[in-house]
Amino acid sequence: MWEQLFQRSAKPGLSLQGQIREMFVDAILTGVLTPGDPVPSSRELARHLSVGRITVVLAFQQLTEEEFLLSRQRKGHFIHPDVLQGRKLQVMTTAPATEPASDDAGNPHNAGNGGIHPTDWNQRLWLRPSQQRSIVKEQNWQDFPYPFLYGQFDKDLFPTAAWRECCLKALSVLDIQQWAPDYITRDDDSLIHQIQTKVLPRRGVWASPEEIIITVGAQHALYMVGDLLLRDDSHVGMEDPGYPDARNIFTSRTSQLKFMQVDGDGLPLSTDLRDLDYLYVTPSHQCPTGVTMPLERRHALLNMAQEEDIILIEDDYESESSFDDQPVPALKSLDRSNRVIYVGSLSKSLAPGLRIGYIVAAPELLQELRALRRLMIRHPTTFVQRTLAMFISLGHYEAQLRRLAQAQKERHAALITAMTEHLPECRITPVRGGGSCWVQLPDHVSALALARSAAKHGVLIEPGDIFFKSPVAPGNFIRLGYQSIPAQKIPQGIQALAQAMREV
Repeated sequence: MWEQLFQRSAKPGLSLQGQIREMFVDAILTGVLTPGDPVPSSRELARHLSVGRITVVLAFQQLTEEEFLLSRQRKGHFIHPDVLQGRKLQVMTTAPATEPASDDAGNPHNAGNGGIHPTDWNQRLWLRPSQQRSIVKEQNWQDFPYPFLYGQFDKDLFPTAAWRECCLKALSVLDIQQWAPDYITRDDDSLIHQIQTKVLPRRGVWASPEEIIITVGAQHALYMVGDLLLRDDSHVGMEDPGYPDARNIFTSRTSQLKFMQVDGDGLPLSTDLRDLDYLYVTPSHQCPTGVTMPLERRHALLNMAQEEDIILIEDDYESESSFDDQPVPALKSLDRSNRVIYVGSLSKSLAPGLRIGYIVAAPELLQELRALRRLMIRHPTTFVQRTLAMFISLGHYEAQLRRLAQAQKERHAALITAMTEHLPECRITPVRGGGSCWVQLPDHVSALALARSAAKHGVLIEPGDIFFKSPVAPGNFIRLGYQSIPAQKIPQGIQALAQAMREV
């Protein structure tokens, strides 16, 4: 039995001692081992599991200290008799539901299940996010040799040693005492300070601590802004093609969403903007085309927003990933009337799973955002906030941005070279940075069909239809991300993609 239990607890990255502890905890809480049961001696268990005896002894000590085991002198170890105290040992269950009986008229009634009416959740749901058009990516994408996906984790670029160092520093006694309390509406002051002094100045943005709030990623930021500001009659504009999650957030709050077709410089200025209350824009790297809005157009957009009383929501994602020595300043850096709500992300350049973003906006708006966030999640985890603050303060973040920019520049060059050689019939939108390319396929090639064919060759791509406002969208666009694929694998991946396209 012990060998089988141990195998169930085997996990990569977990020490043998940890696996033994998990084996006992799992067996106790699932009822395999019951209170009072004797357990083998450390010597006997070590033999069963083919591990060193000291490993078992140390695991027993920890399990005894946490009262999963009870040590009795000269008798050995037993499952602690009070280990399940406070847990329900029995759960009342009802008889399994049967087919509802019907009366003479054929109407169902509940005589067969004791008069219990099944809950009809379909009648209660007024919002169905699952039915919105959203980006879908393979959960096992890391198993594919050529994942041309945007926004995914690259273990080779993640600064593991530096992040571990900062995690350990954040676990010092003094730091734990500072980040462990409930912050309610506040954020970790040290992270706010680092964003204010190290992160925002890179984009030409200067803000006071009262103008910065931490979010669980940029998407959370957009959700809160939408909750606070949008009503059903709010006129909101966004780019087409554009960010699908922003589209879904806005359409859940207003029926007055207007789409503006982008050009080679991003969102063009037109009279269509004049009727808007809010405008969502991605000027640094337009989503999904990747193009950058020129400085002149940014000034013109701000002037129009001032004249027409439009609030601009600037999603400055990937702003830190530029191939130029002098990136274009953020819209927020040019804003003189607090008309721009600035949304940024800190986790995109590290690991998406960290989920840390921020908003820079007027203090009046920030006050309400903090109150709203309290109702939603109170605040993002302060441990991660403190760790990230240390990461930035020690220079690791700056070094990571340089490393990421260099890697993406090399990968972009490799992608362009490979596309020119193997897929010259495709048109690539020129970009000045970022982790992806927007590609137009030949008219006769369906992006969805190509994605299915490519997956059989180990290549993952993103069909572009999801980025357009209409389900009946141009079907011959794809997004090729290179954040998660090494430069040396890009030529083989594009060659495999070319083969897949020939089979479509």
